[in-house]
Amino acid sequence: MSILVAVADSKEGRQALVTAAAEAQQLGTDLVVVNLALSALDTTSIPPTVGHELVERHGRDDADPVEAVLDALEARPGVTRLVIGLRRRSPIGKAVLGSTAQRLLLESPVPVLAVKAAR
Repeated sequence: MSILVAVADSKEGRQALVTAAAEAQQLGTDLVVVNLALSALDTTSIPPTVGHELVERHGRDDADPVEAVLDALEARPGVTRLVIGLRRRSPIGKAVLGSTAQRLLLESPVPVLAVKAAR
């Protein structure tokens, strides 16, 4: 059993990482961290007692981050939960389709824990 977290370069992504690390620690499981940022990821928020694997997203800047997460899930059948960060959106923004988070919510083969960053 593992938890996979998709970490974007945003406060929502950082909150997803903190929440996923806490979940992994509470459940006594390991953590798979998918870095969607295409830059170095600070993993110091992961407690030393939580084993983790860092998966870097390679390729062009315009490569699909959803595919990177779904590929990581497919390659790791022991993952039982996906953690993602959500942005606060306006009522009009909620009607717009195509966000990474929305696609992951709809296409994930495992349950998704969606978290919001503190205001």
